[in-house]
Amino acid sequence: MGDTLRAPDSATGVIMDVSNEWTLPGVDSTKPSVARVHDALLGGTENFAVDRAIANRLKEAVPELGRLTWCNRAFIGRVVDFLVREAGIRQIIDLGAGLPTIENTHEVAQFAAPETRVVYVDIDPMVEPHARMLLRENTRAVAITEDARNVDVILGHPLVTRHLDFSQPVAVLMIGLLHLFPDQDNPWGLVRDYMDAMPSGSYLAASNMFAAPNPRAKALEAMLHATMGTGFFRSREAITRYFDGLDLVDPGVVAFPEWHPDEKVSAPLESWEQILLGGVARKP
Repeated sequence: MGDTLRAPDSATGVIMDVSNEWTLPGVDSTKPSVARVHDALLGGTENFAVDRAIANRLKEAVPELGRLTWCNRAFIGRVVDFLVREAGIRQIIDLGAGLPTIENTHEVAQFAAPETRVVYVDIDPMVEPHARMLLRENTRAVAITEDARNVDVILGHPLVTRHLDFSQPVAVLMIGLLHLFPDQDNPWGLVRDYMDAMPSGSYLAASNMFAAPNPRAKALEAMLHATMGTGFFRSREAITRYFDGLDLVDPGVVAFPEWHPDEKVSAPLESWEQILLGGVARKP
């Protein structure tokens, strides 16, 4: 146990005692984390009171946010399944992977092709130890703690270079990541840096929150900035720019439910279903 900590109650904002929360060394349980807030929205247990407080405030702004979070998980699953089964990819880097949950990238990929190798990367120091526990008997998946913006550090990391063969195609997943970076951080340049380092035949899967004239989107953007200081919604054109120089897979950049759906999508989409846009593209 650490020292006594205090955090705001998720419903009332009243300060509450969270001294019984166990933390990993180097983890500040008084400061929210994107990965842990996401875990709280999924109903997970690897989060702290401050993360749950923010998750509840976000759900006040967009009551369907829990459904949107699961929609995001389903999109990742369909993308990974496509990359392995249809595109023949056997190596994946999952950037901003978040805390392990159900149907993780390696589980979906290795169900389709057991030999697929996966590298998880996240800046949150809680992700790597939890992933190591999950992967302790899996020799084809590893996790490292690093900022996704440190491209050279990640691609040169000993675990990564031992695990992946960069002479062969690699799929780079940047789903739920790029909207964390403001324009001045040049997320488009970040995408290019990764894809420039990948061989021909590699794939990019990327997404961003969509700056649509949508009251749900506007409410979520305002609350994300108020609580987390992040969440940069972008136009469809700006999101499509991530795929410049690559060959977009049909149906292009679309709302998550519209990308290779398992069942026919009812139209029109609900407003919350239009908040996230994503796509997949191949490097020529």
